[in-house]
Amino acid sequence: MRGPVRVGIIGCGSVMQHAYLPLLVNQIAQGAALAPVVCDLREDRLAQVAERCAVASATTDPEAVIADDALDIVLVLTSMREHGDLAERALRAGHHVLVEKPMSVDLEQADRLVELDRTGPAHLLCAPHVLLSPDYQQMARMIRAGAVGRPLLARARYGWDGPDWGQWFYREGGGPLFDLGVYNVTTLTGLLGPCRSVTAMAATSRPTRVVEGEEIAVETEDTYQLVLELGDGALATVTTAFGMQQYESPAVEVYGLDGTIQMLGDDWAPDGLQLWENAVGAWKTYHSRSRYWPWTDGLRHLIDCVRRGERPYTRPDHARHVLEVMLGAMEAARTGVTQQVRSTFEVPAPMPETDRGPLHLIHDRVHEDAQ
Repeated sequence: MRGPVRVGIIGCGSVMQHAYLPLLVNQIAQGAALAPVVCDLREDRLAQVAERCAVASATTDPEAVIADDALDIVLVLTSMREHGDLAERALRAGHHVLVEKPMSVDLEQADRLVELDRTGPAHLLCAPHVLLSPDYQQMARMIRAGAVGRPLLARARYGWDGPDWGQWFYREGGGPLFDLGVYNVTTLTGLLGPCRSVTAMAATSRPTRVVEGEEIAVETEDTYQLVLELGDGALATVTTAFGMQQYESPAVEVYGLDGTIQMLGDDWAPDGLQLWENAVGAWKTYHSRSRYWPWTDGLRHLIDCVRRGERPYTRPDHARHVLEVMLGAMEAARTGVTQQVRSTFEVPAPMPETDRGPLHLIHDRVHEDAQ
């Protein structure tokens, strides 16, 4: 195990400040990381970060971060259209990279990112990090063990009323599919295997939105219904929208010949599992193992992998596959023609059941000290 890593962050908006920064502060406190180099085009955001965390330096120039040879990891947390270009430049500079979703908005660039990860000295870790949650891992183990028999159908959903910040959410083509549905597509393909074909319908619920105090025209669909053909022929649906107010149904359900398994909560914030087995004839509830798991856990995971000299659990070819599925869904919604998905990826075997993750261990130690 090597010493603490040096982290550079490009993009200091809400995702960084409210999600990744608390986890990074935790990693710094544990001695796993050093004070970061931070970058944003807005100096007020840099000042906000500096108020909450010691920083090594701050800049408004992304190239200053990419060119910094002292950095081990670069986080790309900007708006979506900049993800691919910044991630590619950082990988070519020799940095390990964590890029928020989607990894790119262009398949050819996504192919280059996968190849750079495969052939270069540095690793690429792509959000979302749903495969790292303990509840996902338990669900994957149970499906592989045959708890529900052969999967036939699956369902996933994630939506809300939509952000009132970041006008690019409504102007750059991805809408809720790139922002929200990406979680569900990643989860379903991780559980049941690569997607072979996709069809979809899309609509716009509101032609205008008030974002950052300004009324803007909505230029991308904000409501999607997808149907995926997965793995060995299982069919799955994904429901996602910037207009869903509330819901209480499970995030993910898998229906097999011998039973049903469902993930409670959202797949980015799981709240336990429920299993129906025909042989038992009753529902069994598994209390959440993800109670202290944050959806930004990819940062902790990448830091740990760099320090140990190991390859990350989640791979960029999975993220590239998910991007092809989403772009295919958008084309299917536009044309009414089912799209074939040509890429594939190797589904990683579930992690050992005893792996609860360091955040759980921290909680356990605090609890033991209190006693």
